[in-house]
Amino acid sequence: MSAATLHAAARTPTRAHGANPALGLLLLRGALGLMYLAHAGLKLFVFTLPGTARFFAGVGLPGALAYAVFAAEALGGVLLLAGVYPRQVALALLPVLLGAAWVHAPNGWVFNAPGGGWEYPAFLAVASLVLWLSGDGAFALRRSESLTWSPR
Repeated sequence: MSAATLHAAARTPTRAHGANPALGLLLLRGALGLMYLAHAGLKLFVFTLPGTARFFAGVGLPGALAYAVFAAEALGGVLLLAGVYPRQVALALLPVLLGAAWVHAPNGWVFNAPGGGWEYPAFLAVASLVLWLSGDGAFALRRSESLTWSPR
Protein backbone atom coordinates (compact mmCIF):
# COMPACT_ATOMS: atom_id res chain seq x y z
CA MET A 1 0.00 0.00 0.00
CA SER A 2 1.46 3.36 -1.00
CA ALA A 3 1.93 6.31 1.36
CA ALA A 4 -0.75 8.23 -0.54
CA THR A 5 -3.23 5.38 -0.10
CA LEU A 6 -2.48 5.18 3.63
CA HIS A 7 -2.90 8.94 3.96
CA ALA A 8 -6.25 8.83 2.13
CA ALA A 9 -7.40 5.93 4.30
CA ALA A 10 -6.51 7.86 7.44
CA ARG A 11 -8.67 10.78 6.26
CA THR A 12 -11.60 8.60 5.23
CA PRO A 13 -13.89 7.90 8.16
CA THR A 14 -14.94 4.31 8.52
CA ARG A 15 -18.20 3.35 10.07
CA ALA A 16 -18.62 0.12 11.97
CA HIS A 17 -21.83 -1.81 11.47
CA GLY A 18 -24.53 -0.17 13.56
CA ALA A 19 -22.38 2.84 14.52
CA ASN A 20 -24.13 6.19 14.67
CA PRO A 21 -21.54 8.97 15.15
CA ALA A 22 -24.15 11.74 15.00
CA LEU A 23 -26.08 10.18 17.87
CA GLY A 24 -22.87 9.61 19.82
CA LEU A 25 -21.95 13.26 19.42
CA LEU A 26 -25.45 14.28 20.49
CA LEU A 27 -24.97 12.29 23.70
CA LEU A 28 -21.53 13.83 24.25
CA ARG A 29 -22.92 17.32 23.64
CA GLY A 30 -25.79 16.67 26.07
CA ALA A 31 -23.49 15.31 28.77
CA LEU A 32 -21.15 18.29 28.47
CA GLY A 33 -24.08 20.72 28.50
CA LEU A 34 -25.55 19.14 31.64
CA MET A 35 -22.15 19.12 33.32
CA TYR A 36 -21.66 22.83 32.67
CA LEU A 37 -25.14 23.64 33.97
CA ALA A 38 -24.54 21.50 37.07
CA HIS A 39 -21.29 23.32 37.82
CA ALA A 40 -22.92 26.71 37.27
CA GLY A 41 -25.71 25.64 39.64
CA LEU A 42 -23.16 24.51 42.21
CA LYS A 43 -21.54 27.93 42.11
CA LEU A 44 -24.89 29.70 42.36
CA PHE A 45 -26.89 27.58 44.81
CA VAL A 46 -24.32 25.77 46.97
CA PHE A 47 -21.22 27.94 47.21
CA THR A 48 -23.03 31.17 46.17
CA LEU A 49 -21.43 33.54 43.71
CA PRO A 50 -19.77 35.67 46.42
CA GLY A 51 -18.43 32.49 48.02
CA THR A 52 -17.11 31.30 44.66
CA ALA A 53 -15.47 34.71 44.15
CA ARG A 54 -13.75 34.33 47.55
CA PHE A 55 -12.54 30.86 46.52
CA PHE A 56 -11.13 32.23 43.26
CA ALA A 57 -9.35 34.99 45.18
CA GLY A 58 -8.02 32.40 47.64
CA VAL A 59 -6.30 30.47 44.85
CA GLY A 60 -4.78 33.60 43.34
CA LEU A 61 -7.35 34.39 40.66
CA PRO A 62 -9.34 37.63 40.46
CA GLY A 63 -12.56 37.17 42.41
CA ALA A 64 -14.56 38.82 39.63
CA LEU A 65 -13.51 35.98 37.34
CA ALA A 66 -15.90 33.73 39.27
CA TYR A 67 -18.86 35.65 37.85
CA ALA A 68 -17.53 35.33 34.30
CA VAL A 69 -16.92 31.60 34.77
CA PHE A 70 -20.44 31.16 36.16
CA ALA A 71 -21.93 33.01 33.17
CA ALA A 72 -19.82 31.02 30.70
CA GLU A 73 -20.82 27.71 32.28
CA ALA A 74 -24.52 28.60 32.42
CA LEU A 75 -24.74 30.04 28.91
CA GLY A 76 -22.42 27.41 27.46
CA GLY A 77 -24.44 24.60 29.01
CA VAL A 78 -27.66 25.93 27.52
CA LEU A 79 -26.06 26.45 24.09
CA LEU A 80 -24.62 22.93 24.09
CA LEU A 81 -27.96 21.39 25.04
CA ALA A 82 -29.76 23.44 22.41
CA GLY A 83 -27.13 22.66 19.79
CA VAL A 84 -26.22 26.25 18.96
CA TYR A 85 -22.72 26.20 17.44
CA PRO A 86 -21.77 23.36 19.79
CA ARG A 87 -18.27 22.83 18.43
CA GLN A 88 -17.29 26.43 18.99
CA VAL A 89 -19.00 26.56 22.40
CA ALA A 90 -17.05 23.48 23.49
CA LEU A 91 -13.82 25.08 22.31
CA ALA A 92 -14.62 28.44 23.91
CA LEU A 93 -15.28 26.73 27.26
CA LEU A 94 -11.97 24.86 27.17
CA PRO A 95 -10.16 27.56 29.23
CA VAL A 96 -12.71 27.06 32.03
CA LEU A 97 -11.84 23.37 32.22
CA LEU A 98 -8.11 23.94 31.94
CA GLY A 99 -8.37 26.56 34.69
CA ALA A 100 -10.26 24.09 36.88
CA ALA A 101 -7.60 21.44 36.26
CA TRP A 102 -4.90 23.97 37.19
CA VAL A 103 -6.71 24.96 40.42
CA HIS A 104 -7.19 21.31 41.44
CA ALA A 105 -3.71 20.10 40.37
CA PRO A 106 -2.16 20.48 43.85
CA ASN A 107 -4.84 18.15 45.27
CA GLY A 108 -3.68 15.20 43.19
CA TRP A 109 -5.27 13.02 40.56
CA VAL A 110 -8.49 11.69 42.12
CA PHE A 111 -11.40 14.14 42.11
CA ASN A 112 -12.77 12.82 45.43
CA ALA A 113 -9.53 13.85 47.18
CA PRO A 114 -9.91 16.72 49.65
CA GLY A 115 -10.40 19.81 47.49
CA GLY A 116 -10.95 17.69 44.37
CA GLY A 117 -8.33 16.40 41.96
CA TRP A 118 -7.59 17.40 38.41
CA GLU A 119 -8.59 14.29 36.42
CA TYR A 120 -12.27 15.23 36.03
CA PRO A 121 -11.71 18.68 34.49
CA ALA A 122 -8.85 17.26 32.40
CA PHE A 123 -11.14 14.51 31.07
CA LEU A 124 -13.87 17.05 30.32
CA ALA A 125 -11.32 19.20 28.49
CA VAL A 126 -10.48 16.22 26.28
CA ALA A 127 -14.21 15.53 25.76
CA SER A 128 -14.68 19.16 24.69
CA LEU A 129 -11.82 18.81 22.21
CA VAL A 130 -13.39 15.61 20.87
CA LEU A 131 -16.66 17.45 20.29
CA TRP A 132 -14.87 20.32 18.56
CA LEU A 133 -12.89 17.97 16.32
CA SER A 134 -15.75 15.58 15.56
CA GLY A 135 -18.82 17.66 14.85
CA ASP A 136 -22.04 19.05 16.20
CA GLY A 137 -23.96 15.79 16.53
CA ALA A 138 -27.58 15.25 15.62
CA PHE A 139 -30.33 17.82 16.06
CA ALA A 140 -28.11 20.91 16.29
CA LEU A 141 -30.13 24.10 15.84
CA ARG A 142 -27.18 26.06 14.45
CA ARG A 143 -24.39 24.07 12.82
CA SER A 144 -20.78 25.05 13.37
CA GLU A 145 -19.62 24.11 9.87
CA SER A 146 -20.67 27.54 8.62
CA LEU A 147 -18.11 29.21 10.89
CA THR A 148 -14.54 29.81 9.82
CA TRP A 149 -12.89 28.50 12.99
CA SER A 150 -14.05 24.91 12.57
CA PRO A 151 -11.28 22.35 12.13
CA ARG A 152 -12.74 21.03 8.86
